[in-house]
Amino acid sequence: MNIKQNSKILILAPHTDDGELGCGGSISKFITEGHEIFYVAFSICTRSLPPEMDPQTLAIEVSKATSILGIKKENLILFDFDVRKFKEFRQDILEEMIKLKNSINPDIVFVPSPTDIHQDHQVISEEGLRAFKTSSVLGYEMPWNNVTFNTRSFVRLDKNQLEKKIQSLNEYKSQSNRTYLSSEFILSLALVRGVQIGHKYAEAFEVIRWII
Repeated sequence: MNIKQNSKILILAPHTDDGELGCGGSISKFITEGHEIFYVAFSICTRSLPPEMDPQTLAIEVSKATSILGIKKENLILFDFDVRKFKEFRQDILEEMIKLKNSINPDIVFVPSPTDIHQDHQVISEEGLRAFKTSSVLGYEMPWNNVTFNTRSFVRLDKNQLEKKIQSLNEYKSQSNRTYLSSEFILSLALVRGVQIGHKYAEAFEVIRWII
């Protein structure tokens, strides 16, 4: 996958950690190549956390995680739509995306795969495609949510980029019980995707729209 120099790349994450899970290694690679990355999480889940937990827990964790990947603090944008209720706020989410389109005008947008069965992920995928009609759009994978996934595009990763992804996900202490956040899982998936293209490690994406 060839990307023009100094591209603006926008990561749309339904919830904090989704962007790192789907394309954390690629984010690290793109930054080292000189591209500018913007990361938007549409929920920091304040009303979904246990009552004993600081409501800002995930906002703090995503800030640390994206910093490890090299994303500038000013390029991290956080919203707090209620988890599992994105469909109720579909128009509000679309309007926020249109503001992002006008202010950033990204060359490439990463969204959850169109086959992702999580209701919030579906909204971000669908509205992302609607809002960013003039950008290339790639879908990232979350195997535990994907009924199917078309591996049409790959990003080669080196060991350091994969380690950055793992380090960033380790910042989500509040989510450490999630099996898909384990280093073993992240490594194994990168190995599988690497085998598919004859490289050590990789991340795979669905091509939703590619503008040359």
